[in-house]
Amino acid sequence: MAVKLRLRRMGKKKQPVYKIVAADVRSPRDGKFIEAVGFYNPITHPATVEIEEERVLYWLGVGAEPTTTVKNLLSKQGLLYKRELLKSGLSEEEVAAKLDEWSNNKEAKSVSIAAKKADVKVEKEEVKAEVETEEKKIEENVSDSEGTVSEDVKEEEKAE
Repeated sequence: MAVKLRLRRMGKKKQPVYKIVAADVRSPRDGKFIEAVGFYNPITHPATVEIEEERVLYWLGVGAEPTTTVKNLLSKQGLLYKRELLKSGLSEEEVAAKLDEWSNNKEAKSVSIAAKKADVKVEKEEVKAEVETEEKKIEENVSDSEGTVSEDVKEEEKAE
């Protein structure tokens, strides 16, 4: 029997909530499953992911294949990395140390990304302010030129 780790849709219309389940490949998406091993809510910000690590590692160990989305979720949680470290024969302490290092690097990257986004936002605001001042100058020039044009027309009418 081929087993996959996949998402089982639950919730209401336009408000999906998913269970991460181990299921037979032949069963339907929302049908019969062997075991529920986690929960995923993409609506919350940031998305809520709760996974039973031991059970997921067990199912991966006995040959269950994760779907693309579940693989991404497991990767973001560090479970695939943990599985590889355990496979390589490292002790639990070494695995824990490497996972701490990995999570620290992940946090540092997210902080730097947030800083870059903030810088881009500030730059956009500055450009927007510059554009507004240029538009005001153009409007003033147009209104000044309209005034001179209308004065020229009045002088021509007087001359006639």
